Amino acid sequence: MPVLGLPYHHIDDMVICMKTTLNINDTVMRRLREEAARRETTMSSLVEAGLRHVLADSDAEDDESEPLPPLPSWKSGGQRVDISNREELYAVMEGE
Repeated sequence: MPVLGLPYHHIDDMVICMKTTLNINDTVMRRLREEAARRETTMSSLVEAGLRHVLADSDAEDDESEPLPPLPSWKSGGQRVDISNREELYAVMEGE
């Protein structure tokens, strides 16, 4: 039974795409055009691959549920000088 005038086996081969408009910097667009020509592919496929890469990195960051280890700490021996007192700070830095 055909759907939209096509047999089912043709519908399986169809790819659904959406057209959209992007504002891309002229320099980036020139480099995109050159890279697409160099790779013998379309600009659309490069943009899509780049977006997939960025989104995959974003998904990987979201999946990280392990907390970061605590920052190291140590006893510094306390303050030697009030850093808001410039003259005292310079005196300590110069070893007076």
